[in-house]
Amino acid sequence: MSRPRILIVGAGFAGYRTARTLSRLTRGRAHITLLNPTDYFLYLPLLPQVAAGILEPRRVTVSLSDSLPDVRLVLGEAERIDLDDGTLRYTGPEGEEGSLSYDRLVLAAGSVNKLLPIPGVAEHAHGFRGLPEALYLRDHVTRQVELAASADDPEACAARCTFVVVGAGYTGTEVAAHGQMFTDAQVRKHPLRQGMRPRWMLLDVAPRVLPEMDQKLSATADRVLRQRGVDVRMGTSVKEATHDGVVLTDGQFVRTRTLVWCVGVRPDPLVESLGLPMEKGRLLVDPHLQVPGRPELFACGDVAAVPDLENPGSYTPMTAQHAWRHGKVAAENVAASLGLGGSHKPYRHRDLGFVVDLGGAKAAANPLGVTLSGVPAGAVTRGYHLAAMPGNRVRVAADWLLDAVLPRQAVQLGLVRSWSVPLDTSSPEVARVAGGPGRRADARSGPGAALAADTDGSSDEPAKGQPGSGTTQVRPGSRAAQPRTEPETAKGRPLAGPPGSGHGQLRSESETAKGRPAAAAAETADGPARNRSGGEPTEKQPGGEPSGNQPGGEPSGNQPGGEPSGNQPRGEPARNQPGGEPAKNQPGGEPAKNQPGGEPAKNQPVPAPPPGPSHPAPGPVKRTDVPDDDSAKGDS
Repeated sequence: MSRPRILIVGAGFAGYRTARTLSRLTRGRAHITLLNPTDYFLYLPLLPQVAAGILEPRRVTVSLSDSLPDVRLVLGEAERIDLDDGTLRYTGPEGEEGSLSYDRLVLAAGSVNKLLPIPGVAEHAHGFRGLPEALYLRDHVTRQVELAASADDPEACAARCTFVVVGAGYTGTEVAAHGQMFTDAQVRKHPLRQGMRPRWMLLDVAPRVLPEMDQKLSATADRVLRQRGVDVRMGTSVKEATHDGVVLTDGQFVRTRTLVWCVGVRPDPLVESLGLPMEKGRLLVDPHLQVPGRPELFACGDVAAVPDLENPGSYTPMTAQHAWRHGKVAAENVAASLGLGGSHKPYRHRDLGFVVDLGGAKAAANPLGVTLSGVPAGAVTRGYHLAAMPGNRVRVAADWLLDAVLPRQAVQLGLVRSWSVPLDTSSPEVARVAGGPGRRADARSGPGAALAADTDGSSDEPAKGQPGSGTTQVRPGSRAAQPRTEPETAKGRPLAGPPGSGHGQLRSESETAKGRPAAAAAETADGPARNRSGGEPTEKQPGGEPSGNQPGGEPSGNQPGGEPSGNQPRGEPARNQPGGEPAKNQPGGEPAKNQPGGEPAKNQPVPAPPPGPSHPAPGPVKRTDVPDDDSAKGDS
């Protein structure tokens, strides 16, 4: 008799607990497969401490392969579920597609950042749901304080030292509390020229901090934040976000370079595609976490609307405590449905209290209903986190001890760029990388303005030797090295030079988007091309349905605002970058159609040979940073 197949989607609190409990209950009598975009479980409550430099990133992660040895791990994102056929289609981390069959399916895909229809937020804000976002915020805050220290303009200094956090819930409160301590420590070692102090603002439309928690906890957190210097503004939010700052709902304009979006979460969009009954974006389940009418389908965590038996007529909130306990009950009921032991159990939860880490020795906690603050609350909070973590307890405790006796290292690692952590993504746990595969069809890609949101002329400095860095690049056929500007490198295009000149010339957007020589672009008028910036909605007719590679539709891999491809700056150099193997459509390779020196495209006039001295045809770029022997071929 073949073993039943159990498929779990997501390895958050609910999915990880389900997999671990099922592995123990089935004892090898079932095939358990776990589908997740990353190879680790992330302990989200300690993410603010990663952003503040207290904990190293790997401390808050637990390896799925090591901790779940009897569970098959498949890296990828679920794309489509065929409930009638019992199959799930997914996309792997390198763009490969695959299919998984199941006898029991447990949906525990978790949640993503919740967006509101506020102008400019998607372009200029960053969320706080994944490890890449925490790493980016840590680098970004460090950079802004360092740039402010060297700024001569007091207004620019104040803007860089102002950090706005929207959402005074659990996450936003901890981010603001830890952030104020982190920046104050930086300024103590390197005071600002104008004698300013970093300013953190916490905004929320709710009447108090931590509105979903006990009022005593809320008052304790509010008092600690204000004593620390955080500008707490309740009943206020963001009306509009711009590159220079934010407009508040009370009409005030606050100059800032940092907007952290912590207004809440929404269920993963995957469950919306199933066509099953929903409750505020969550999949309706019965008290046994089973979807009515679908005995093979279970759901738990943030994607499931689980009836709260202690409060009839309501559903359990989207918290880590509930998700962790959902996972245990879901695993027991899945095993019971397969006849592998146990009986069906309804989900019941008794509130044991909450803890909020406010940094240092400060915290707010109410274990078993007893309200605590100060050092006792801090001890209870850290003890709870150590007990709740499924691994890395010794390493976390060691980092806490080192933070108490040693100063923090405020350095920029430059591992995550702003464009790789767009706010409106369905996978905040995965950083967008150059040359990576496309996102899920229902995941909106970043608008592209995030690339400039934290630059303002003094951007993340690209790594030396990478396209887009401050170093000059020598183009084939040129007489001297020409620096490339940010707009040019962001588009991943070579500089075009007029025939017969020894210097590069910037090509216009309309010319370069069409893939035609600058001379030919002005002479053609046969309608928009497919790759125009702001191009046509359809191939020929304006006003039609946007195509996949057009702004206004889903940005393609080589469009500004879309996922940068492998030949984009700030990513891993691709073959057609200086220092790599020339591609067919790049200078130094085989000329492609519609490229200068290539075969003219149909209906395109052939530009006349320019007057002036002739130059040799472009050839491969000669690298000067590696030797010529074969031993260096794998370094580029």
